[in-house]
Amino acid sequence: MTPIRPLRPQRPVGIVGYGAYIPRYRLPAEEIRRIWSQGKGGLPVQEKAVPGLDEDTFTIALEAARNALARAGIAPEDLRAVWVGSESHPYAVKPTGTLVAEALGATPHVQAGDWEFACKAGTEAMVAALGLVGSGMADYALAIGADTAQGRPGDALEYTAAAGGAAFVLGPAQDALAVIEATYSYVTDTPDFWRREHQRYPSHGQRFTGEPAYFHHITHAARALLEALDLEPGDFAYAVFHQPNAKFPQRVAKMLGFKPEQIAPGLLVPRIGNTYSGSALVGLTAVLDIAQPGERIFVTSFGSGAGSDAMVLTVTEAIEARRDRAPRTEDYIARRTVIDYGLYVRYRGKLNK
Repeated sequence: MTPIRPLRPQRPVGIVGYGAYIPRYRLPAEEIRRIWSQGKGGLPVQEKAVPGLDEDTFTIALEAARNALARAGIAPEDLRAVWVGSESHPYAVKPTGTLVAEALGATPHVQAGDWEFACKAGTEAMVAALGLVGSGMADYALAIGADTAQGRPGDALEYTAAAGGAAFVLGPAQDALAVIEATYSYVTDTPDFWRREHQRYPSHGQRFTGEPAYFHHITHAARALLEALDLEPGDFAYAVFHQPNAKFPQRVAKMLGFKPEQIAPGLLVPRIGNTYSGSALVGLTAVLDIAQPGERIFVTSFGSGAGSDAMVLTVTEAIEARRDRAPRTEDYIARRTVIDYGLYVRYRGKLNK
């Protein structure tokens, strides 16, 4: 059997700047239950973030990227890559990465493109950026996870499919506010969630999305990285897991040996829903907003199809001076306007002409 070897960059790399963006509109889960279940049944979240008529994955990614650049304190033209991970890109054929790079002012001397791996597309872009910067081929790379997820009307996914995103500028460790010690990915072909070409809404395998998909991949990726680095859950101040609902991340944390207080600061799904490619990453931004120098953070994403990326970070002294250069994630969560199901249908274009 091939020994497990985590990915480590040739030169130390870390997060130089980070940022999040969450749309202001909120649809209470009670509204969905009122329409489709006559007010009966349990609710997986309190409410979810809904993009406005002028918002999409591009605008969300752009706002998060601007916040990340503000914290990094570098010029857009210093970026050598702009990569956007999402499963709801605005165009089927036209990269979101070029749109973001152009709007930031990072073009034309830059790599740009899109990543897809369901909800772990954002961490997939981060691992690629880690390799680019860690190899010495570039000093700075921007990795983004953003989505405007949709669920079929009346489906269980409609309660949680939300919008939001997070962006991270990766650069040399000496400039970093959090150093990435190592990553490890665990991937199999597991048909738990899919959407074919020209289909408007995704399909899912009901309970199959849990045990053989979410829990299997997260636990294998997490345990492999912890073992390879000779670390235990108690060595971390915080842990962040992909958040399709409120129960799954709490259950997987318990399976791995993490305590509720370690995951609570990054557990945002009850208040904003599942932001898909931004799920674990938006949670990470919320943790970075409060983490102290010297503290370790454990992150594990999950993408249907299926796979997980696990990552270990250590916060540095630099975080104190940069934290307030951009809005905190909690600022976006607190800035909310409640809408009803009718406005939600209009904003999300659920009525086909």
